Amino acid sequence: MLISYSWLKNYVDTDMSPEALSQLLTDSGLEVESLEQYESVKGGLQGVVTGKVVTCEPHPNADKLSLTTVDVGGDRELPIVCGAPNVAAGQKVVVALPGSTLYTAQGAFPIKKAKIRGEVSEGMICAEDELGLGDSHEGIMVLPKGTPVGMPAAEFFQVTSDWVYEIGLTPNRIDGASHIGAARDVAAVLSHQNQQKHSVLWPDVSGFKADNDDLLIPVTIEDPKACLRYSSLTLSGVTVRESPQWLKDKLMAVGQKPINNVVDITNFVLQEMGQPLHAFDVDAITGNKVVVRKSPAGTVFETLDAEKLELTGDDLMICNVEDPMCMAGIYGGIGSGVAEKTTRVFLESACFDPVTIRKSSKHHGLKTEASFRFERGADPEITIYALKRAAMLIKEVAGGEITSDVQDVYPEGILPVEIDLNQDRVCALIGKDIPASAIKHILESLDFRIVHEAGQEMRVAVPTYRVDVTREADVVEELLRIYGYNNVDVPGKMATSLVASPSPDKEAWQNIIADMLSARGFHEIMNNSLTKGAYYESFGFEPARSVPIVNPLSQDLNVMRQSLVFGALEVIAYNKNRKVQHMRLYEFGKIYGKDPVPPGGKAHDAYQERLALGLFLTGNRQEESWYEEEQPVGFFDLKNAVVAVFRRFGLKEADLQLKEIGDQPRFAYGIDIYHGKLYLGRMGLLTREMAKAFELEDDVFYGVIEWDVLVTQQGVSEVTYEEVPRFPAMRRDFALLLDKEVPFAELQRLAFAAEKNILQEVSLFDVFEDPKKLGEDKKSYAVRFIFQHPDRTLKDKEVDKVMEKLARTYEKQLGAAIR
Repeated sequence: MLISYSWLKNYVDTDMSPEALSQLLTDSGLEVESLEQYESVKGGLQGVVTGKVVTCEPHPNADKLSLTTVDVGGDRELPIVCGAPNVAAGQKVVVALPGSTLYTAQGAFPIKKAKIRGEVSEGMICAEDELGLGDSHEGIMVLPKGTPVGMPAAEFFQVTSDWVYEIGLTPNRIDGASHIGAARDVAAVLSHQNQQKHSVLWPDVSGFKADNDDLLIPVTIEDPKACLRYSSLTLSGVTVRESPQWLKDKLMAVGQKPINNVVDITNFVLQEMGQPLHAFDVDAITGNKVVVRKSPAGTVFETLDAEKLELTGDDLMICNVEDPMCMAGIYGGIGSGVAEKTTRVFLESACFDPVTIRKSSKHHGLKTEASFRFERGADPEITIYALKRAAMLIKEVAGGEITSDVQDVYPEGILPVEIDLNQDRVCALIGKDIPASAIKHILESLDFRIVHEAGQEMRVAVPTYRVDVTREADVVEELLRIYGYNNVDVPGKMATSLVASPSPDKEAWQNIIADMLSARGFHEIMNNSLTKGAYYESFGFEPARSVPIVNPLSQDLNVMRQSLVFGALEVIAYNKNRKVQHMRLYEFGKIYGKDPVPPGGKAHDAYQERLALGLFLTGNRQEESWYEEEQPVGFFDLKNAVVAVFRRFGLKEADLQLKEIGDQPRFAYGIDIYHGKLYLGRMGLLTREMAKAFELEDDVFYGVIEWDVLVTQQGVSEVTYEEVPRFPAMRRDFALLLDKEVPFAELQRLAFAAEKNILQEVSLFDVFEDPKKLGEDKKSYAVRFIFQHPDRTLKDKEVDKVMEKLARTYEKQLGAAIR
């Protein structure tokens, strides 16, 4: 939000510099993010003066150029080469002197003394667009004959200069979204600091009076909960034209584009006091009546910029007796706005329900200055004042007469909120004893009215424009920001208490695993927990388990995610489209679900929220290189990363139970991971259908770990130190012919069950399948066994004895044959 320094000073009496006022605003809760100088013409026309063309002759070396001498009020006439076709002797013109800089649509243009086709040129005779005063470039700007020579152009064109604050307005401070709103805070702070009353200088509307009642347009509110108050009046005989310069300068200083004098006045009052207004062409009000209602769902409404919207049935509309003319508090409709032909105006000043406006604004994607204010809460008590102010200004700049008195429809009066305040509690919350007189003085300067006072207790009525103040703590915050945060002393002694950290510490472990994965070449991603509900209508998800958003920003963000997979696939597709082909990604994120309410349970018992870790691999193991062949990532690359996570928690691979999953819409093949009876996660290859849904050609491997469950297993398996073995290990290999269904994990389990003392490691180093040589349902495993004793060197006989035992075990329990 932008606030003009000179405009702000119209409403509060202060001689503070722009910088000092910036600090005051920030300290009072309206944080100034930037302070910049504004000029109605960029550059302020510095170094540009009026002049008179004394002579004008054709250029000897160019057909389209002229040699001129120009009197600019100096001690000599300046030679200037000019290319404009309309330049002539005797003209009064605008001259940019050497050293000045002009700002055009193409950028900054410094003026220098130069030679043009062999002739000296000491300046430039300017066109309208070169000065930033318009768009015309048909020729130089010719000034009236009586224009003095040598007059600064900034003075001639009345260039204004100002300072503009950019305020980082917090959502609760909509009362500060205007110049008078900011002036209220400045006046309150100055009153407290100077111990004398500083009042806001409101514009005078006491002279408001209707000229007649020739054009009364009745208003009916059909939904008083959505439209809290509606005030209006009419004007006739107005002339719609370009706004006067003072009005255009005010609006442009705060970033608003002038449109016409009537519309500009409504925007001026909006920026002045924060009350949105809307002006209708009376000729568009069919039936000479205004109805505030919610139009039926499916009704088509065409906006000012010719966009057609289908109404939802919950959109509040300003209608004539037949059609909607305006989306209340948001956007005007085509054909009902004020245009050059308009002579009669219906002026609206209303207060709408914030929730109703916010829902319509979000649903239709319409953001305006009016919706910004209404959806945060407008002041119902300012509608008439703003209406009178606008009517008087329109009459001033557009002529005409006020042809109706104020029509005010206020179904249910809104009373100020009353809050009980305890002075001792106020001081305790602030951390400093503040005199009761100071508390009352600050409250009164902020328009809080003291309704009742007894000892330490008081009851205050909150002004209706402070929709965010609803409890005692809010009032304390108001007191503190005016009293000054910097005036609260920091005690020399700080008391604290020890807080026991949870064990295990989930965040600490999350950082440990994140560091480990990053060191292994993974990149962390972070996706929005809100996602597209359509994702969960396929691939085996249950749409009913999605947690819906009541008022979604869009259909792409209408549910809470059930899985991390879709966000990651979006990231992979985004990067693939930008030539990033090989990715290892991980994400810590919460996933959500909803089940029926259990018997005897409460509504919130149906919802689940848990933290998960997702790992994603696609593309090649490494970037393209001259010394190494390209190898695509595979399942075991993913498995190694997943097992490394478990190992970091002290879970050995031998302690994990891996179970192949059957037909699954998301995985072409995959494995569920258990530790005892605890389900820890799943890993595998995503189906081609799922990858193609995101236009991905490469395989995508996905693993998900139930983080909340895994963290509980930290410390279950004790990690101990053993000295480096002093005695050599012995290796033996088996080539086993097995049924295809037998997993390697079963070989490991049987081996360690048969020999617990000297067997240290069982690993698989080759797999061979050939239906012709081995049979359709057979495979061959080459398995490595490592033996070692901590206290002595093993003998061949005892190792051979164990190998014979293992052979018998495999033959008996698995039907294996030693090849």
